[in-house]
Amino acid sequence: MLSFADIQATAELHKGGAKSVAAMLPEVASDKQLLANSDAYYLSMMSRRVFRAGLKHELVDNKWPAFERAFHGFDPYDVLMMSDEDLEAQMQNREIIRHFGKIRSIRSNAQMLREISQEFGSFGRFLADWPVDNICELWFMLKKKGAQLGGLSTPRFLRMVGKDTFILTDDVVASLISQEIVDKKPTSQRDIRSAQSAFNKWHEESGLAMSHISRIVSFTANVDYAYP
Repeated sequence: MLSFADIQATAELHKGGAKSVAAMLPEVASDKQLLANSDAYYLSMMSRRVFRAGLKHELVDNKWPAFERAFHGFDPYDVLMMSDEDLEAQMQNREIIRHFGKIRSIRSNAQMLREISQEFGSFGRFLADWPVDNICELWFMLKKKGAQLGGLSTPRFLRMVGKDTFILTDDVVASLISQEIVDKKPTSQRDIRSAQSAFNKWHEESGLAMSHISRIVSFTANVDYAYP
């Protein structure tokens, strides 16, 4: 396993220097920013991620104002009041994307989000308090309790709202494989935890956000790791 200093040096070599790398790093929200967002905001972003999966993001984003109207601004309580018939009626709404499994997931995830909010005070508080050194456990929990949140959907949702997380993109996985941290794309909880351990080590070495480490690691994919 490489030191993070070697990883960063390789990323800067491939992307034209430290400034170029820094310009491509994602934004990470502070705890204060996470707390400031409403539960409706988080349900909207979670739902948008679900609909983005497998589709062009621009297509989904262009239709999102219509989704906001159709689902009561994504207020979790109001969404939970939607009956099965209300959800089925949205299949006739030509302004939104009519995928019934994903439409149903909005109400299911509203239930999950509301339960978490009631326990922790708000969903933002729940996210802000979750430690980054076991962020993959948050992935597992949201996948288990929510709907349509498997694969990369949960970490991508977290990245969308600014919660610090790494993401196991193809480029990141290629780098992890080349360093023999994993031997294939991590899908089991054991292998994902192995990836988490590597990111924890790099986090300790660098002091950087997991999101930044993840992006920098992705810049090193498909390169020769034979160092003098």
